[in-house]
Amino acid sequence: MAGRARRAAASGAGRGAGGRRIARDVAIASAVAVALVALVALSTVALAAGPSPTPAGGGDVRTNPTAPGLVGDPRVAILGVVLVGILAVALTLVATRIAERR
Repeated sequence: MAGRARRAAASGAGRGAGGRRIARDVAIASAVAVALVALVALSTVALAAGPSPTPAGGGDVRTNPTAPGLVGDPRVAILGVVLVGILAVALTLVATRIAERR
């Protein structure tokens, strides 16, 4: 008898629509947690600068009129900010929907 009850519990038998939603939400949250752990585990190590001073390349860029100005592509920075904003909105919507069902 215990085996049948265990199989029924594992298969989701006897759960209402709310139980299935909670199980789905837990599965989604688990998948997100696993993805975040994998992202942290696979990220590269950031290397800091050495403790010894290095000579300045071109002097103070605030006073040099021939300074290069912006270094890098500003469009990449803007795209990164927009993507982080979209991700924040999406995660907020998911969190409110999960909280709304409880």
